[in-house]
Amino acid sequence: MTFRSIAFLLCVGFLLLSQNTHAQLTASGVVFEDENRNGSFDQGETLLKNIGVSNGEEVVLTNKDGRYSLTIDEHDAMVFVIKPAGFEFPLNRLNQPQFYYIHKPNGSPDLEFNGVEPTGPLPASLNFPLHKSESNDDFKVLLFGDPQPYNRQEVDFFDRDIVNELEGAEGYEFGITLGDIVGDDLDLFEPYNESIARIGIPWFNVYGNHDMNFDVDADSLADETFEATFGPATYSFDHGNAHFIILDDVVYPRTDNRSGYIGGLTSKQLRFIENDLRHVPKDKLIVIAFHIPIFTPNTADQTFHIEDRSRLFELLKDYPNTLSLSAHTHLQRFHFFDAEEGWQRLQPHMHYNVGTTGGDWWSGEFDERGIPTTLMRDGTPNGYAILNINGNDFTIDYKVANADEDDRMSLWGPKVVPQNRWHGAQLYVNFYLGNAYTKIEYKLQGSDAEWRTMNRVAEQDPFVANLRQKWDSMDAMPKQGRRPSNPVESDHLWKMNVPNNTSIGRHTIKIRVTDMFGRVFEDQFSYDVVEPTYAR
Repeated sequence: MTFRSIAFLLCVGFLLLSQNTHAQLTASGVVFEDENRNGSFDQGETLLKNIGVSNGEEVVLTNKDGRYSLTIDEHDAMVFVIKPAGFEFPLNRLNQPQFYYIHKPNGSPDLEFNGVEPTGPLPASLNFPLHKSESNDDFKVLLFGDPQPYNRQEVDFFDRDIVNELEGAEGYEFGITLGDIVGDDLDLFEPYNESIARIGIPWFNVYGNHDMNFDVDADSLADETFEATFGPATYSFDHGNAHFIILDDVVYPRTDNRSGYIGGLTSKQLRFIENDLRHVPKDKLIVIAFHIPIFTPNTADQTFHIEDRSRLFELLKDYPNTLSLSAHTHLQRFHFFDAEEGWQRLQPHMHYNVGTTGGDWWSGEFDERGIPTTLMRDGTPNGYAILNINGNDFTIDYKVANADEDDRMSLWGPKVVPQNRWHGAQLYVNFYLGNAYTKIEYKLQGSDAEWRTMNRVAEQDPFVANLRQKWDSMDAMPKQGRRPSNPVESDHLWKMNVPNNTSIGRHTIKIRVTDMFGRVFEDQFSYDVVEPTYAR
């Protein structure tokens, strides 16, 4: 190699180095206990050591003086603190946690929906306040799937159907909406936030495929309005003995020459998870929340990048207590990952695909309140889930909107059957939180027979099918409401043949459900056995 060639390469190297240096800034500051809760670091306030601070990829811990330092992109960056247990985030008037700083000196690009306004120069000291709080390892979290209002009327449905019954509710530490906060109209973020604020607890929001800026040509820009409204789409925090990781798992635009979006994680996110978990004890419960489920219906039409899921599972392999949460499908189901799907522990990983607050996209006839019945295609009524955390263990409840707390299942069967004749009628039980680890038993009330096990089936809920047929047989459309979506196979449906080899009269079938957590729930179904009206 000639001297001229070597000189040329050295010049190029120095140029690249100077460009890379120019593209980076150093963010530094302190994390402190904001004892007077004024948002500013004041003399005498306690500096907090060993607190994680991140730029969405690297995670550094504050030193003994509560100070941190990390590099960020000079044009577009997010810096956030990772809250430890025993502390709370400051909240704004809408009960949104304030734990981040957006650095966009020039603001977001010109988009249909407003993004981040220009932030100007990076502050010389970027400080994060935290508030001391009571530490409790037993707590409850509200989980909302897909409110997804497409207009102000549907925001009102959400507000009156879901938020009204939770306003001022006690016993919940915080809530999480698992994406599709709105339905493409990002101006609806504002009325949604005003509604959620009425619940009166801290609220976190996951980024969904209907919360995107569609008029962009790079995935890194698709969340500009989300960032301006809610902050980072990927972050983490501790509460009690649980560590929560919130992830943007919507990739848009796709990079495989196909239109639309797909579920997946970026290499930057995976590095963040890796760096974040380095500081998380192995005995903690790891709760991961995103929008698109990580299971896929089939390999021919993947809805999530399998290689990203495999990498996520690799990062979680040393944690015996894990749970992942999603929404997106407007169904409710559980998926248990084992070694065949890449999970690297003996105990399967539970993925809970939460039923939605918006149900079947706010469809169906209006009830007496003027709100659509919006029953989901698998027979799950719209509502919300409750994650009950006990140390590093958990249980899950599902609350049907505008219903009693003991509304956990629906029953469908015949009103009348002929005595001692073939009739073919069956009783169906749709247990909304049912899965492969659920046991449903039955017996006739008043009989000495043993409890018998019902069969779990992959069928359409007959009540849902009947409801859709009602719409198809209408001579004219109702003045309010719209036809719901067609039924699909339910993942939580059981059935049995209805007994008729008994006395004429009223009979009751007792139902006993033992759920995956060992809890027992009961219900009953009554029907009449009558004289046959035909000869044989």
